Amino acid sequence: MNWFDLAGHRARVTPDRLALEDLASGSSYNYRQLNEQAARFAAAARGTWGLGEGDRIAFLGHSRAEFFVMLFGCAKAGLVLVPLNWRLAQPELEQLMEDCTPKALVFGEEFTDAAQKLRTSGHVETLVDLDGNAEACRHYDADLADTTPELTPHSDRDPDTPWYLLYTSGTTGRPKGVIQTFRMMMSNYLNIGLAVDLTGQDTLLNVLPLFHTAGINLYSSAVFLAGGTVLVARAFEPDQAMDVLENRATIFFGVPAVYQAILEHPAFSGDRLRNVRSWGCGGAPLALPVARRFVEQGIRVRTGMGMTETGPTVFLLDESDVLDKIGSVGRPQLLTEVRIVGTDGRDAGPGESGELLIRGPNVTPGYWNRPDATADAIEPGGWLHSGDVARCDEDGCYYIVDRWKDMFISGGENVYPAEVERVLVEHPEVSEVAVVGVPDEKWGEVGKAFLCLRPHSQEPDPATLNAWCRERLAGYKVPKYFQVVDELPRNALGKVTKQVLRQD
Repeated sequence: MNWFDLAGHRARVTPDRLALEDLASGSSYNYRQLNEQAARFAAAARGTWGLGEGDRIAFLGHSRAEFFVMLFGCAKAGLVLVPLNWRLAQPELEQLMEDCTPKALVFGEEFTDAAQKLRTSGHVETLVDLDGNAEACRHYDADLADTTPELTPHSDRDPDTPWYLLYTSGTTGRPKGVIQTFRMMMSNYLNIGLAVDLTGQDTLLNVLPLFHTAGINLYSSAVFLAGGTVLVARAFEPDQAMDVLENRATIFFGVPAVYQAILEHPAFSGDRLRNVRSWGCGGAPLALPVARRFVEQGIRVRTGMGMTETGPTVFLLDESDVLDKIGSVGRPQLLTEVRIVGTDGRDAGPGESGELLIRGPNVTPGYWNRPDATADAIEPGGWLHSGDVARCDEDGCYYIVDRWKDMFISGGENVYPAEVERVLVEHPEVSEVAVVGVPDEKWGEVGKAFLCLRPHSQEPDPATLNAWCRERLAGYKVPKYFQVVDELPRNALGKVTKQVLRQD
C-alpha cells in the first residue's frame, strides 16, 4: 500500500484528543491542532523558506513538542528531516551538514551561536529560529502564522520514501545517515504497539533525546498512531519524571541509567507508580540487581533490543520472563525475522553464539549517499548485519552477548566484555561497570574493568575483585586491571562510550 497522511487522518478520527504536550513550555496540541501546525510548517518550508521535494531540513535543539510538528510537516511537504545531535562539537556538526546538505536549519535559542557559525561557514542557507530572538533569521512562529495551511491530506506516497535521517554515532568511522521511512514507522508501530497493547487511552512520558530513534519511536510515534498522548520532557529530570509517572503517564520507556536514577530517587516507591502499566528498557542490559529491586516493588521492566537501522523494535521480553530470563531481550516481534550466523556462514544452534542478522519491513533501505556502507551492511536478500553477537536458548529467547567490536582476544580466546560486566555488577560494592580490552605483551589483550561504586561503599581491593571473578568466570576472562571511577562516559542516550575508556 502507499503511505497516507498520518497527521491528517488522525485529526479526522480523533480531532479533540490531546496528542502532545511540552512539559517545559506548557504548550499542547490536540490532534486537530497538531495537523494544522504540521500543515503550516509544510507551507512555510515549501514557500517562505524555499525548500523543494526531497530537500533536507535540519533541526538543532533540545527535545520539545515542535519537533513532532516538524516531523509530520516534513511528511506533508515531501521533505527529509535531519535531527542533529546537540552534544556534538562544531566540526562534528559541520561534518553531518556536509553529508546531508540541508537547505534550512531550525534551531532552539540555546544553539544560536552554533547555527550562526554553520551559516557563516556555508553549510546552510536559511536559519529558522524556534524562539524568535535571533537576528537575521526567519522566525518559526511568525512564518507559520503567515501561511495558509493546506488541510486536505497529502497525496499517497511510496512507503519507502525517505522521511528523516538519523546519524549513527560514528565510533568506528565517519557517521552514517540511516534513512528512516514511512514503512519503518508503521512496522515499528505493529512490532511494539501490539506487544505493549497501546491504545488511544495511553499517555507516554518521553525523556529520551529526539535525535535518536528511541526518542522518536519508543514509543512516541507508536502512541501517535494509536491516538494517545505524548508528554515531551526537555531531558530526564528525576523529580519531574517521578511526578509525571505518578500522576499522568501509563507507559514509559527508558535506558538503564534512567532506571537506576528512578531507583535511587528518595520518593521511589512501587505504590506511587501504580498508574504506569507498562515499563520498557533498551540501549543496554538492565542489571539483575536493578531488575530485582523493581520487581520487589511490583514493577516488571521489560527489556528489548533494536537498532537505528531497524526502526528500532526487533525484540521484547515478556513480562512473565523478566526475572526468569534476566539478560534476555526476549523474542522477535511480529514483523521481524532474525538469524544467528556463525563464522562459517551457517545458522547457529540453540545456545551457540554468532552474529545476529535481521530482516523485515522495519529494516532501513540503507545509508544516505553511502551505497558502499549499505552494501556492506545489507545482503541482497535483505538480511541486515547487526554487528551484535547473539545466542538463542531452547525457549526461543534471545540474548545479546556483546558487540563484535567490543570483543577482544586474550591468549587466543574470545572474551565478551558484557559477560564479565554481568559478573562484576553483582558484587555488593559495585553499581556500574564497563570492561574493555587493552594491549598486553604476554596475552595480546587483557581486560580492564572500570567500576562505579554504590553510595557509601568501601572501595574493594583488586585482589578481592579478582577472586570474585575467578569464582564465576574462566581465568582468561578475568580482568587484569580494575579502576574505580566516579562515573562512566556516556552518549546522549546513556550508553557507555567504550572508545573513551580505551583511550585512558
